[in-house]
Amino acid sequence: MDADVVVVGAGPTGLLLAGDLARAGARVVVVEKRPPGLSNLTRAFAVHARSLEALDARGLADDLVRTGRRVRRIRVFGRVDVRLDALPGRFPFVLVTPQYEVERLLRRRAEDAGAQFRHGLQVTDVVQNGDGATVVAADEEAGADGATGAPTRFRASWVVGADGVRSTVRRAAGIPFPGETVIRAMVLADVRLARPPEDALTVASAGGALGFLAPFGGGWYRFIGWDEDLDPGGDRPVDLDEVRALARATLGDDHGMTELRFATRFAADERQAPRYRAGRVLLAGDAAHAHSPAGGLGMNTGLQDAANLSWRLAAVARGADDALLDGYSAERHPVGAQVLRTSGTILRLATRPGTAAAALRATGAAMLSRVPAARRRAAATVSALGVRYPAPTGTHPAAGSRVPDLPLESGPAGSRLAEALRAGRFVLVAPPTGAPADVSPAAGELDTDERVVVRRADGHDATLLVRPDGYLADARRPGSTSLPTPSSSA
Repeated sequence: MDADVVVVGAGPTGLLLAGDLARAGARVVVVEKRPPGLSNLTRAFAVHARSLEALDARGLADDLVRTGRRVRRIRVFGRVDVRLDALPGRFPFVLVTPQYEVERLLRRRAEDAGAQFRHGLQVTDVVQNGDGATVVAADEEAGADGATGAPTRFRASWVVGADGVRSTVRRAAGIPFPGETVIRAMVLADVRLARPPEDALTVASAGGALGFLAPFGGGWYRFIGWDEDLDPGGDRPVDLDEVRALARATLGDDHGMTELRFATRFAADERQAPRYRAGRVLLAGDAAHAHSPAGGLGMNTGLQDAANLSWRLAAVARGADDALLDGYSAERHPVGAQVLRTSGTILRLATRPGTAAAALRATGAAMLSRVPAARRRAAATVSALGVRYPAPTGTHPAAGSRVPDLPLESGPAGSRLAEALRAGRFVLVAPPTGAPADVSPAAGELDTDERVVVRRADGHDATLLVRPDGYLADARRPGSTSLPTPSSSA
């Protein structure tokens, strides 16, 4: 085998996955069609709280936060603020920062861990046979006669397609991608503003037109907009005049747009693979699910896919039963479906014309304004802090829920749960020193080579087994039955 795992795609999803696997000791090759050093100026610009927690568990969150702007409220339809400053945890905000900053940190981590990168290769096929799969790739740089030379082949035990909406890996694995294109030509542009808005992150709708505006770093602002009446059709280049007109139609003001750095048109699709695994091929990120940019959920959902998949795949590479991988699709597919519903609802609510749609928007805004529970649910949904997986049979009813960043008794694993999770293993959170004696045998039941053992410092006496992705595998109180082994915590 050339590798234990070949990851196709060096976006945020593929990079987080590659770094986790390499740190776990797996041989990882990342195949990317972009040449090395090419900045990825994509539409992603928002990193939500749960993604920041995942990056914190990898020692990267604080560095990333320094690159962007913390936004503690989102103005929706110009009528209501969704407050994020009451979210639990260290990150009660959405971080507005370019996707390439996320990629920069994740790439450095993966390289430091030993992941190998092969750039300028376009995957053309994936062939499964026996105990592995062969990835076939062609050189993106064709010669003068159009020839690309002999294909490059990588043999691996497992292949992960993190290669986007038009995933070659997905197609080669025979996994369908049903859905539809809901908007064919949204405009994305990076501009400078003479009159920056008061709100850091704005979502606006007017007469069926939709606009987003957010600071993008270095004095640039990212604008995303669509108005059917202003759509020129075709593949015409986007110019500054068109962006100004879209901004005025959606935001009510072009904020004195003076300079255009980058602009493109893109389609907003709503699609999802019915399964995320076919034999020795798995899908993650946009290769598994695609949706509109409403809510800024795309990159974040992909990062959480990778966090869920990486510990499972690392365990299988070390000899665990590959049935553990089935839990990945079982847990993440419903989350992807929920993201499609959430972003689709926002998009349709914003772009539906007419008085009935305007009344519906006003009703929704009024509910968010007047009902605290609705605001909390909206914040939990967008931040992904509300994600919860089903509890496996025989585990504590709370299994599958997010575990807060608990304070720990100081030790080699750190003083917070996020620091203990940086080992990439299950963490047993035992009761504090001096807890009742009938709890203490829990630590003796563990294989400490596979689990990090820490003691909680919040005064509670429950013992928690926390998965590497920060979700609860099981829990017990003094005198209850013993915890399961990590391999059984699917």
